Amino acid sequence: MRTLDEVRATLQIAKLKEEDLQAVTHCLSFGENASSGDYSLMELDDTLCRHIEAGKSLTIRGDKDEHAVLCSEDKTYDLKIADTSNLLLFVPGCRTPDQLGDHPKHPQLVHAQIWGYASSYWELKRQRPKLKKLKKLLMESPYTGPPVGTEEEAPENKFTMEDFLERIQASREEIEAHLQKIHACEIDGYWRILDFDYDLKLLGHVTQLVDSESWSFSRVPLRTCLEELGPLEPTAMIEHCLNCYGRRCDTEEGEVVYALDEDKVCRAMAQMLLQNAVKFNLSEFQEVWQQSVPEGMGTRLDQLRGLALVDRNSRPETISLLRVEDLPEETLARFNALFSMREKWAHDDIEPYIQDLCGEKQTTGALLTKHARSSMQNGVKVYNSRRPVAT
Repeated sequence: MRTLDEVRATLQIAKLKEEDLQAVTHCLSFGENASSGDYSLMELDDTLCRHIEAGKSLTIRGDKDEHAVLCSEDKTYDLKIADTSNLLLFVPGCRTPDQLGDHPKHPQLVHAQIWGYASSYWELKRQRPKLKKLKKLLMESPYTGPPVGTEEEAPENKFTMEDFLERIQASREEIEAHLQKIHACEIDGYWRILDFDYDLKLLGHVTQLVDSESWSFSRVPLRTCLEELGPLEPTAMIEHCLNCYGRRCDTEEGEVVYALDEDKVCRAMAQMLLQNAVKFNLSEFQEVWQQSVPEGMGTRLDQLRGLALVDRNSRPETISLLRVEDLPEETLARFNALFSMREKWAHDDIEPYIQDLCGEKQTTGALLTKHARSSMQNGVKVYNSRRPVAT
């Protein structure tokens, strides 16, 4: 244990003035069991600190072949080790100057033992959740409708929310939001994604009923839908279809009605047409597409953002299916894939395919500046790759 005189002698050797320092001096010594392997440090922002202080947990997720991420209830963070040139010491009971309260008038010594040390810490950075794997798992066993007769579905390749929390690198809220986005639903305790043909079959039942009853698309009564379509499909599936393609409203009379979303319905019909063709003559497609949607709904190309790509340079102009969900999840791989399909992209064409890559407070313009070069072509700004793309 050092004495106060020894501390003053050290200050003289270091040519430091005692009056320039805090009145309380911490004298540190290594405990018998101090080591660098027993402790890890993690740098948390204010939000995560409050999260921990409130008694909530943080979870590290990732399979053996995946880079680890850390998840709270609603956010996902990249988890990386950051090295530091300064040795970080773990000293229980060590107090900073602002924790000492009233400053003593005379110099004091406080002896503290070091329990451990580290030369690195875990650094967190907010990142997009990795959700592509979620749909891949669900597509192993898409739901095609209720079993026929006494046939029962086997539980293989079916997943619960707990399974997703074990295998998907995303928070619970992010997983739940994505399940809703891809029209998944919980059936007999397992989350399932509807086979696209079955999804369209349900939508067809609803739109045909709306047409036969001469209802407004903005006021589709739930109870009548379930009564009329119940003999054809499970009522839970009918209501699920209405939730996917409409917005639920409660009337003053206590009746539940749905307002069908024109853009979602038209988009689904476009996907049905495009998935069976490599390329489609644009003018012919627009004509067939308009004929395929319910009477009273109007089709527009902007309804197909992130679903289909128009080629204005071909003669005749064409349109083809290109779903953003089928592209790579990582930013660099996404840009490489896009530039391997098309050398130059107009802003309006490429934006739907990179919008989901934007982080907090990041714009598609910033992404393009980083990963693409811009130039003018026939008076229009276009973007091409900053690096050679393998074909």
